[in-house]
Amino acid sequence: MREGAVLPPGPAHFPPPRHYGNGVIRGPWGAFGMAGPSAAEQRWLQAAEDFARRALSAREGPGRTEAPPLDAVLRCLRSVGGGDLPLGYSFISISDLQHQQCEPCCSHLTWSTNEFKEWAHQGQGSLPMQKPLPRAYLILVGYLTDGRQEDKEQLVDGCLYVKDNTGIMPCELLHFELEWLESLFLFPSWSYIPQTDQSSGYMEILVDPVPISLLKEVPDSIPVACPASAEPLLTSRIPCKKTSKLTVAGELARLGPLLCIHHKTFFFLFLKCFTSSVLVPVLVQKSNQLAWHHVLQLGHRYTITNLSLSSLKKSKQRMFVTGVSSCLLPYCADQVREQAVYSVWRGESTQPSFLAEQLNDSLEVGFEDEPTRTTKESKIISYVGTVTKILNIQAGLFLLDNKVCLCLAYQQLLNYARGLRPGACVELIDVHLLQKPLLSFPFVVLGACLSSTVVLKSFSRLSTPYQPPATSGNLYLQLLFRYNLGMPLYLWLVSLLEMFEERFYCFFGRRRLLLSSARRNSGAAEKFLVPLLQAVVPDREKERDVYNEILAKIHHCPLQKYLTLNPPCQAPPLSAVRRAAEEKSWEGFSPSQLLSPLETQHMVTQELNRRLAWSYCTLTAESFQPRLILLGVLRVSSRTSSLQLQDKTSTLPCVISHKDGSPFASTALIGSLLQVENYQLIVERFLQTDFPSWEYLANLEHVREKKTSVYVQCYFKDVQVLLGAEGQIQKSLRSGNSSSLRKKDNSSLTSELETPEAKILKLEDPKPETRGDGNCQGGQSCTRGTMCVSRLFLVTQKEGLMSRNYQLPGEEDEKGGELQPSFQATVLWLGKPRLWSHSKEMGNLPELEETSCDGAEGMTQQEDLEVFDKLCFPPVPVKCLSRSSCPLCLPVQDTWHLQHETWISCLPERWLATRSVLKGMDQRISSIPEVLSNSFAGSLVSFSGDIVGRTLCASPKNEKSSANVGLQKQKGSLLASDHSVKLSISVAPCSPIVIEVYIAATYLQHLRGLLPGAKILFQNLERKISRFHNVYCTYIASSCVSIICLPASHLPFPTSPAGEALSPSLVFLCNLQPHLQNLPQAPRILCHLSCVLTLSLQWVCSLCSSIFKEGRCTRNNPPCPSHIGVRQASARVLVEDGTGEALVLCRNQHVAAMLGLSLPEWEALQNCVQSRGSVFIQHGEATGTGCVEEPEDLIACYLRSLCRSPLICRPILLDFSLDRKPSKIQHTAPLQLRNFRCGEVEFVSQVGHRPSLLCLNVQEVEGDALSYLNSERIVRTSCH
Repeated sequence: MREGAVLPPGPAHFPPPRHYGNGVIRGPWGAFGMAGPSAAEQRWLQAAEDFARRALSAREGPGRTEAPPLDAVLRCLRSVGGGDLPLGYSFISISDLQHQQCEPCCSHLTWSTNEFKEWAHQGQGSLPMQKPLPRAYLILVGYLTDGRQEDKEQLVDGCLYVKDNTGIMPCELLHFELEWLESLFLFPSWSYIPQTDQSSGYMEILVDPVPISLLKEVPDSIPVACPASAEPLLTSRIPCKKTSKLTVAGELARLGPLLCIHHKTFFFLFLKCFTSSVLVPVLVQKSNQLAWHHVLQLGHRYTITNLSLSSLKKSKQRMFVTGVSSCLLPYCADQVREQAVYSVWRGESTQPSFLAEQLNDSLEVGFEDEPTRTTKESKIISYVGTVTKILNIQAGLFLLDNKVCLCLAYQQLLNYARGLRPGACVELIDVHLLQKPLLSFPFVVLGACLSSTVVLKSFSRLSTPYQPPATSGNLYLQLLFRYNLGMPLYLWLVSLLEMFEERFYCFFGRRRLLLSSARRNSGAAEKFLVPLLQAVVPDREKERDVYNEILAKIHHCPLQKYLTLNPPCQAPPLSAVRRAAEEKSWEGFSPSQLLSPLETQHMVTQELNRRLAWSYCTLTAESFQPRLILLGVLRVSSRTSSLQLQDKTSTLPCVISHKDGSPFASTALIGSLLQVENYQLIVERFLQTDFPSWEYLANLEHVREKKTSVYVQCYFKDVQVLLGAEGQIQKSLRSGNSSSLRKKDNSSLTSELETPEAKILKLEDPKPETRGDGNCQGGQSCTRGTMCVSRLFLVTQKEGLMSRNYQLPGEEDEKGGELQPSFQATVLWLGKPRLWSHSKEMGNLPELEETSCDGAEGMTQQEDLEVFDKLCFPPVPVKCLSRSSCPLCLPVQDTWHLQHETWISCLPERWLATRSVLKGMDQRISSIPEVLSNSFAGSLVSFSGDIVGRTLCASPKNEKSSANVGLQKQKGSLLASDHSVKLSISVAPCSPIVIEVYIAATYLQHLRGLLPGAKILFQNLERKISRFHNVYCTYIASSCVSIICLPASHLPFPTSPAGEALSPSLVFLCNLQPHLQNLPQAPRILCHLSCVLTLSLQWVCSLCSSIFKEGRCTRNNPPCPSHIGVRQASARVLVEDGTGEALVLCRNQHVAAMLGLSLPEWEALQNCVQSRGSVFIQHGEATGTGCVEEPEDLIACYLRSLCRSPLICRPILLDFSLDRKPSKIQHTAPLQLRNFRCGEVEFVSQVGHRPSLLCLNVQEVEGDALSYLNSERIVRTSCH
């Protein structure tokens, strides 16, 4: 017996069959040896008798009931076995085979072991990695039937079955005769193929069964009409009587598939004339005739009796229809005689068939709206191939010969694709060949339409599984017929559905995902796909005419013409999204793109590599081809401390905001399947480089390490919920869990941001759950059947998320000193806790209010309700407590769930009336001008604003991170701990009022969305004042950041703190205030350059910033190995515009513009300075800086003459910003009278102190432009 074969328990099992001698005696039980049956043979005969009595029907005789036909079965077995009984085989009933055989098997009654091995070996030729079918030694006896019941009419699907008294099982045969129906057969060779879900399968009859009883006889002589003489009846208007019948004989030219519409099964066949190409269609729809479909073979000649004529209501196409008494007979020229057609077909016409109207009404679907591009014509071919793989059984896709895809979706697979297993050979007749219908599909496609024929040539000999396609609720086929999709769109639909199911079935199950709206509410997959299909198939006026597709002489079907489809969108797994985003962010990446070329020329090594260390790239759905749609289950990760989208493959952190500026707090979305089409995919790029200078930026060998951090940010209104988390989202949204409720009393953003939140905390049984796949977790609700305690609390203060050395009581010895991400919030309990039998039964706020205001808990257990109090502990050891009123700390467990309920503006007045609720709520959100004001009091500030600039810089010496100082890079952080980010925060994108916020790198790993253009809410920042009296803020352990508004997707990478370039506005120097609070964002002055006060040109070492002279660094102790120098220049000039004076600091390329030097002159001057290292010039009011000029130096003499030349003093247009770090602090001085000269005209004006400005750009002013600008100034002055 072959290893792996599973045998059902029977009365006896024996070794493989053996042959006996020739000496026999005849008896009622069969043939035995001369000594009579042995004990084993007697047991075998007894088991056979028991099987016949239990499984085989008794025959009715005259006046009595005969015994089951055991004797006939034994005679048949002897005939098949050459006179011997197969004692090594056991009888098996249909019921035992279905319930006891769980693996595929085959049985060959007459084969030897060598014959079976040869048969199995040949079956492995195309698929050598597959195992052959194991052999089982079983005897199968049963009746062949078409599934009809004698006592009542039943829907017949056209399939064949094997039945006995114990059960019935579908079967497939390669050859079938009509006289076999309802006859008892012995099946010598067969295979049993169970379903993959271990339910009952089907049988493959490998060779013709052996009849046990006599078969029916065929009639002798039949009058017939040939198709050539019958064809005029289909095209003429000759009426016919209802009772008129006709018999037609011809060659089978085409055989249509079995179809079932409105619970009516039917098929078409076409008979061809023997002497011409005339075809006549015949409709077979009677239940007792559907088995003809298994008998008919293309090219064979048949005779069909008692046909009537019918026509379609809409198209008036005529066809022949079989009646109840119609018969299918093989054509024999000796047994038929030709009949005159017109002598029979006279009289009134028959009534049209009711089936035509049903068929067309049921297929009123849309027609694919194809573009106006040139379409391709599919070729109609025939093909014979071997099934090597089932691509998608539900979609009807099979792979033939590892190179051709067979699509049977356009035919109804009423036999559930039985027999189409890997290893089976099929013949395809009149199928459509489509080459590259979908760009992403790797195979050539053969599509079978309603005019195609699929013939199973041989069964598979391999032990391959069988999973039948679903006929009810099959979303693939329903969407195919609803929108009448062509092959390219259908393949795209299949790819989307396959990806969708594979990614999320482990979260929700296939049933919830693929639920069809035909039976109940739409499932998640249908909600996702229907809008996409409606966008690409907008025209649904034309319906698919199935009758015309089958009967028309000129063939037309959805597979006839097609266009190669470039998918309009894609929804790949999140792991592929991350990879694609990372690849796209590095596509064509060059470090020189991150910085302005004019700036990089003057940067030393440390500053250059630091500016390259952190950058970002913003991608949208349109950044990918095709457009990328994000799908994921919204989760809160306790490990990464982030909100994230999740599927089976990976996770993607996300930032969700409301467009009205309110924070995102919809906890009801947790566990829901979301779809996002409008989003920003942010790729943060982290580089570790060692570029010596800007000249080496093109050499990527200096890039030592590249890392990325990918996350997505979107607005809540752009999120579509495809599938809620156990139906809780609708309840939450109906109960008012929305940010819009916060605008009940005050619609201002500031008051909303000040409003704390009221939340519910649920405690569940903290039993660990067994998880399979780490990325595939079910809903985050509590364990079924467990009780939970909830308590309402009000958040009064929240700190930021950061790595802390927090430990629970009793865990001091475990992982000592390891930092863990955590945060701390101050809350106030509202009311009392409540016990719920299940978390799903938790009520909304009115129920909680009623419970919380009730003094007694009634039926609940007090011990369970005190669970929160029992878990509280002091934040410091008891021995260190000096005050009894120290607040307690409640650690939140992993199994707890947080549910946002409402905002404080919606709480009952009786709760807000108590001072305990309002205590600690004095936190106020200030404006940026208030924070910058000298009169502002307080060290902790909260404000909101727009990020207009983001720069990575070295941490100030006094701003060392309190956590993990000494570590070069904190665990989980992608930046070195000695770095910090400087955010320039403005009141509005076009406002010049800017405050700088410094955040250490140790905090940045938990902060996402800090991008230029984003609106941010900062809470509890530490306000500081620099030695230059500038106000700035730092992010500390108690600080918190919230993303209020996302940046616009079209924002370019900012090259200056001001962000986008705006048209400058002319101002007067007299209007400048100390903090520029009254200036536009891009101020400009038309001024006169009075003189150059100081000028410094130098070459510094790129490594240590020492003077670089004659090609080497001048540092000797210790010696510097650098051989690369960087040129730097600075100048301080005095300008006036008639209303006042100002000191302007110019750097690098702006110095050349101030001096009026061209680019070649400036380059030549820099090269001359390189030989001596540095040159310093001072003039007029400038104070000495310790640099001594050498009188004989030609370069110094040239620069001194240039600075004192009257050619320098000229009108210029100056774009500027406030110098926040001047060389010395300017004190307020009283106004003074000053004389000004303009040409020969001298005038007097009052001027105040000289403000310090930074030069951003210098432009020369021509005569015409100067006259125009002066006139503009005069107009503006007169208006004031």
